Amino acid sequence: MSVLEPGVCVALDVPTLDEARAVVRELSPIVPVFKVGLELFCAEGPRTVDVVLESGAQVFLDLKVNDIPNTAAAAVREAGKRGASFITIHGFGGREMVRAAVEASREQGGPQLLVVSALTSFDDAFLAEVGVVGGVRQHAMRIGRMAAEEGAGGLVLSPRELDVVRSALPHLLLCTPGVRPAGTGMDDHRRALTPAEAVIGGADLIVVGRPILKAADRVAAARALIEEVREAEASREGRRAHEVVSVPIAEAEEADLMEDP
Repeated sequence: MSVLEPGVCVALDVPTLDEARAVVRELSPIVPVFKVGLELFCAEGPRTVDVVLESGAQVFLDLKVNDIPNTAAAAVREAGKRGASFITIHGFGGREMVRAAVEASREQGGPQLLVVSALTSFDDAFLAEVGVVGGVRQHAMRIGRMAAEEGAGGLVLSPRELDVVRSALPHLLLCTPGVRPAGTGMDDHRRALTPAEAVIGGADLIVVGRPILKAADRVAAARALIEEVREAEASREGRRAHEVVSVPIAEAEEADLMEDP
C-alpha cells in the first residue's frame, strides 16, 4: 500500500489544457496528486499528463480501462510510459483482464493499478438491473478480493463500502471518490460521505473535484480539505494505537489482580 501525505487528489475535471494548467499551477504546492480523467484526456490527449508532471505532482490517470485482456494490457503499458503513478482499470473487465493489466504494469516497474469496483453513481438497484447480485457492498468486496489476488495495488470504491473492505483487505490502497465536504451538494454521487468520514473509514486517498474547482478561492478550499484530512488521519491513527495497547494493558491489570494476596 502506497502512503501519500496528505492523502488528497484533486480531479482536473475541466475541458481544456489551459484550465488544467491554471489549477495545477495554483494547487501543486500543496496537493500531491492530480487526476486526469476521460473528459480532459479525450480533449487534450497525453500532454495533460505532462502538465501535471512538470509541476512535480503525481498523476492519477483515471481512464477506467475495460476491454479484452490484450487490449487492456496494451493500454496500461502505453499509459505507464507517460509517467502516471496511478491508472484505473474497471473490475467489470474480469479477472483475466485485471491479471493482464497487472503484468503489463509490472513490466515497467509501475504504475500502481487501482481497480474500480462500482461507480459512485451506482446503487443496489442499478447493479440488480445489470445482473449483479448482492448489492454494492458485496460487489465491492468481490472486486476487492479479486484485485488483491491478482496483485493490483488498490481499489476504487465509495466511502460507504470502506468499512467492510478495509477490515478484510488491510493491505490494499483504498481510493475514494464521491467525497463531499460538509455543506456542499452530492452532485451525481449517490454514496458520498465527508472527507473526514472517508478517512476515518479507512480511505488512503480521497479524490475531490467540483468542490475545489468551483470554489471562489481554490487554494483556501484545498487547504481546508487537507486540514480536515490530516485531522481525520491523526484521529484514525490514535484509535488504532488505542486498539493495539488496550488489550495488553487490560491483561496486565488482570494479572496484577491475580497476584494480590
